[in-house]
Amino acid sequence: MNARTTMASMKNATGPIDWPQILMAVCRNIEPDDGEGMPKLTQLAARAGVSASELQRQFTRRLGVSPKAYAQALALHRLTQNLRQDGTALDAVFNAGYESSAAAYANAGAALGAAPGKLRGVLDIGWWMGLSDLGWMLLAATDRGICWLAFGEQPGALLEDLRAAFPKARLRNDEARLYGWFERVRDFVLLPREALDLPLDIQGTAFQSRVWRALRQIPLGETVSYGSLAAQIGTPTGARAVASACANNRIAMLIPCHRVVGSDGRLAGYRWGVERKAALLQREATAVPSA
Repeated sequence: MNARTTMASMKNATGPIDWPQILMAVCRNIEPDDGEGMPKLTQLAARAGVSASELQRQFTRRLGVSPKAYAQALALHRLTQNLRQDGTALDAVFNAGYESSAAAYANAGAALGAAPGKLRGVLDIGWWMGLSDLGWMLLAATDRGICWLAFGEQPGALLEDLRAAFPKARLRNDEARLYGWFERVRDFVLLPREALDLPLDIQGTAFQSRVWRALRQIPLGETVSYGSLAAQIGTPTGARAVASACANNRIAMLIPCHRVVGSDGRLAGYRWGVERKAALLQREATAVPSA
């Protein structure tokens, strides 16, 4: 099915609009690199069955960026990929969908801290980034599997975090390979249904690896305390060490450290924000049928 399809079916004529589903569908309509260019706001609104002004307001309020700014960010992602190919930096600018080199240079300088001509290179870790119902989401992978999955408020800051985590790696935009995985994760964020079975490339100490394997055994809709998890892996006095391993987890959700809570049930912390942790736990609890 073409990504640019009608979304009016997601609007209940007799009930409230399901804005999370609508906005994720709008994102998918913006994202395809099909050569047609970005659809206009009025076109997106018509497909969604809502007014253009309300779509603009809800998209910006809930996802933190306007539809136009999101399309510009995606064009920047593709620019970094095009710069690895043969041809000039100017060729890459137009192939990425920019209408002028000035727009591309301004966008690249603000978001990535480098002009297009300086983004060339042969890279080892592929990445793709887009909007989810929890904000910007960045997924990165080696040839062996996903090594990074993070949420944030600003795309530039997410990329900087990835660079800092892998300072010796060579990074490249890899939409073609990673977009399908990205979609599966994004769908799970919106509506958790089952475990995400995606290949991982996990790198950590022996103890961290034990903790992360145990995290992946926590069922959907359930939580455990740091102390309980420490006991499960044979270190009953290692609650703080377990908390540290959770804090150093680089792969959100696929290694579900959000399912670990304080001994009193409080959400003690989360690398990507306690509000996101609470939202994930609430959605997962709702997704599990009552006994």
